[in-house]
Amino acid sequence: MATERGIVTKLDSTTAWVKTTRTSACRTCSAKSSCSTGESGKEMEVEAINEAGAQIGDRIIISIETASLLKASFLLYVFPILLMIAGAVIGQKTGPLFDMDPSLFSAVVGFLFFFISFWFVKSRGNSMARKNEYKPKIIRILKPQ
Repeated sequence: MATERGIVTKLDSTTAWVKTTRTSACRTCSAKSSCSTGESGKEMEVEAINEAGAQIGDRIIISIETASLLKASFLLYVFPILLMIAGAVIGQKTGPLFDMDPSLFSAVVGFLFFFISFWFVKSRGNSMARKNEYKPKIIRILKPQ
């Protein structure tokens, strides 16, 4: 379970907006160069399910299930590459059927599948974002200092 500390900034009926500061864990993340929050010390705000009954200004701990994090990471990073490779293999095998150079057809179909994967990731990502399974949860309110 991945956890992070934060401060509640806004409340809705069942959710809270939590401001977190990126920590040293971000420095070792392999996606830090493509992540807009990859710099240590940079703040970000996330929507979290308010299971602990936190109030505005409370210092809290949020967490997200590791399985959910891995599923989302797979969809975002691995799935497009797998689809591109599948497209390239299909293009290589079917290029001669269309009287095209197999290498050229492989590249075209590979990139076509790659760009189709972006559409799929976007639509699937939107549906995942609506599920509570993929939202962080406030698991504990920290004592004031």
